[in-house]
Amino acid sequence: MSNIPVDVELTFAEPAAHIAVEAGKLIRGFYESDVATEYKGEVDLVTEADRSSERLIRERLLARFPEHGIFGEEGTRDRLEGEYRWYIDPLDGTTNFAHRFPVFSVSMGLERRPKGLAAEEDGELVAAVVYDPMRDELFVAEKGLGAYLNGRRMRSSSVCDLSEALLATGFPSRKRHENPNIHLYQEITLRSHGVRRAGSAALDLAYTACGRFDGYWEFNLNAWDTAAGALLVTEAGGSITRFDGSPFRLDSREVLATNGLLHKEIMYLFGEMFAGRGLESIPTPAEFAAKRASRENGGKK
Repeated sequence: MSNIPVDVELTFAEPAAHIAVEAGKLIRGFYESDVATEYKGEVDLVTEADRSSERLIRERLLARFPEHGIFGEEGTRDRLEGEYRWYIDPLDGTTNFAHRFPVFSVSMGLERRPKGLAAEEDGELVAAVVYDPMRDELFVAEKGLGAYLNGRRMRSSSVCDLSEALLATGFPSRKRHENPNIHLYQEITLRSHGVRRAGSAALDLAYTACGRFDGYWEFNLNAWDTAAGALLVTEAGGSITRFDGSPFRLDSREVLATNGLLHKEIMYLFGEMFAGRGLESIPTPAEFAAKRASRENGGKK
C-alpha cells in the first residue's frame, strides 16, 4: 500500500490501515448507488453501509488479531476483557453520507488495557487509523512512532494566536436546544479566522493533527468517534484535553484538541464563558493588525 510509511514499522496501524481502506472502498460503492436510510433512536441515522462496513472490519480484525476486543458503533462487542480493544466507527459522518455530502471516514483506534485496570479507567491509546474514501487520504499513527498522512510525517500547525486560527466543531444530531455549544461557536467564530462544521469528528481530529485546522472542540462524543483522532493529534505534536485542561477521557464528554500553542488561550476563553464572566472585547481590525505586526517584529513597537 503506497500510502503507508515505508521507514517505520507500524505493528498495529499498518494491518488496520489495510482493513480501513477495504471498508472505505465498500462504503464508496454504497455511496455511488442508492442506499436506504433508517433511524436508530429518534433522530440518529444509520445505513446498510454502516452495518456492512462494521461487519467487514470485525471479520478482518478478528482474523488478524484474534485476541483483540472490538467495540463498534453499530453494536459489535467482542472480547472486551482482553488487553487490547479496538474502537470502531465504520462510517463516521453517516448524516453526511445519507445526504450525499462527501465528508465521512472510517475510524479505528486501539487501546491497550493492562491487566487489573478498572473498568471505568482508560488504558493507553497505541494505534490509530482514519481513512477518507472520497479523497483517498489515510491518516495513521502508532504510540511513540509519529503520525502520517499518506505515508508522509505530519505535524500540527504553528499558529499561535486565536485571531489567526481556523478551527472546527460539531453539534449533536439530537437535543441541540440543550447543548451550549452554539455560544462557544459564536465567540470563537468572532475571535478567529473562522469555525468549520463538517460533520465527521474523526476527520476534524485528523485535520487538526495535520495542520489543516488549528483546533477542534466538541461535547458528548463516544470512544469510537475520538480514539483514533486523539492519538493522531498527540503523535503529530498537538494537545488534547477536556475544556479545563484535565486529561482527555474516552468517554469524551468534552474534547478540546489543538496544535498545543492555542490550548491555553482557548481554555481561558471557555473558562470565562462557563463562569459567566464578561469577555474581553473583540479586537478591531486595526488592533488585530497592530498585534500581528508587533508579534512579527518580536514585540517591538
